[in-house]
Amino acid sequence: MAEVVRIAESASEPALQALPQNIEAEAALLGALMIDNRLVEDVQLKLRPEHFFEPLHGRIYESILRMTDNNRVANPVTLRPLFDADEAMKEVGGPAYLAQLTGSGAAVIGARDFAAQIYDLALLRALVGVGRDLVEGALDTSEVIAPLEQIEKAETELYKVAEEGGVEGKAKSFADASKLALEMAERALNSGGHLSGFTTGLNSMNSKIGGMHKSDLVIVAGRPGMGKSALGTNMAVACAQRFLRDAEDGIAPEKSAGAPVVLFSLEMSADQLATRILAEQSGITSENLRTGRITQHEFRDLARAAAELQSLPLYIDDTPGLTIAALRTRARRLKRQKGIGMVVVDYLQLLQGTGRGNDNRVQEISEISRGLKQLAKELDVPVIGLSQLSRAVEQREDKRPQLSDLRESGSIEQDADIVLFIYREDYYVKGVEVEMPTPEEAVSNPDKAAKYSDWKQKFDDVAGKAEVIVAKQRHGSTGIVRVRFDGRITKFSDAADEGYLPEMRD
Repeated sequence: MAEVVRIAESASEPALQALPQNIEAEAALLGALMIDNRLVEDVQLKLRPEHFFEPLHGRIYESILRMTDNNRVANPVTLRPLFDADEAMKEVGGPAYLAQLTGSGAAVIGARDFAAQIYDLALLRALVGVGRDLVEGALDTSEVIAPLEQIEKAETELYKVAEEGGVEGKAKSFADASKLALEMAERALNSGGHLSGFTTGLNSMNSKIGGMHKSDLVIVAGRPGMGKSALGTNMAVACAQRFLRDAEDGIAPEKSAGAPVVLFSLEMSADQLATRILAEQSGITSENLRTGRITQHEFRDLARAAAELQSLPLYIDDTPGLTIAALRTRARRLKRQKGIGMVVVDYLQLLQGTGRGNDNRVQEISEISRGLKQLAKELDVPVIGLSQLSRAVEQREDKRPQLSDLRESGSIEQDADIVLFIYREDYYVKGVEVEMPTPEEAVSNPDKAAKYSDWKQKFDDVAGKAEVIVAKQRHGSTGIVRVRFDGRITKFSDAADEGYLPEMRD
């Protein structure tokens, strides 16, 4: 690699020479970031421009962050115009210095280590600064001698350094925590007394779990055909729509009961998901949409629904075979670029772990569920992970799911803050459908007619009814939320209150 800049170590600033620093590591990291912009996602959460010892390097790093944040390529060519007038850059040969930084491609391999060292050295320099101020203050007797005040000041400065070092996770004071709790209670009060998080789109569900809360991992599980993808999509669309509606009503984003959403669809393509969402919003079945069997009136409804969804802050990533690490990187990028406030993953078992050869599937699923929980806490957003259930459900007479049915790993149950199971009895009743007898058979074979009648009565009693079973909830009680499911347009909705009857009039 070409010789790197050492402006800060000039003779005019001899005191700085003794400070902890590694100019070569800074140069190597900048070169690596310009060679591979994807590395920015790995370092930017922790490393800031002011952590660089050399101010010029800090400005280069800041420019790289700004360009990648705007989805532009950051390399020596694109960065050059930004530094044509930079005096420090002129001292090291002008913008050609940017190209010199990329001289060693091997730096890409150690980029994360370079970033960690630059960060650690910045903390040490901050510590040196606190120590220097402490020594100077203690030696200065020209002012009022107040050693206890100096000690308190030093403690304050030390804690600032300690908090900087704990940027990835630090303890909150009770005052901070109680402020967050009051804000949550205020949101629930303003929403009518039941919604303290983001809306699920179902009033009955909001009443039971209070909505989806930041930093929570919510698992929505069910056997194939139960509608877990439909519920996950319904919740994503409802949350994004509420965010738009609140914005139109002048409600600040931080007080909204909705948020921009990203949906990682590992099972369906983006156009399949879009078709499902259009069907749900327009009331036209997905099958009719795909085959074009719609009337002019239905087409107008479809066009209106599509127009309303144009500005929906819902982002779909249908990249197949994502690893949990890649998903977290993409989610972080969308959080920064689009301000997403909720993540939906459909579905958990289709994600891949880090791919270590000695891992079995249980360990891999444990890594994935742990990664999703860490993502929820890191981004401070609810993460909804859809999950398959094991076949053990089918072996029982009562096919309502239990926590032990979570497939392949008990860690899903352990990591989740809320576990929701979807159960539709009509699915199982439909599976044992009795053939309808012909009029002649109804006369000649009354037993067959009776069996069909019994089955038909049973199916009519449960058709369209569904249960969302709250099997685990850290914030409240468990129980069953009864909803309706329209399989034609894959939409869940609130069930009518069976205890309510309209007033009889004479």
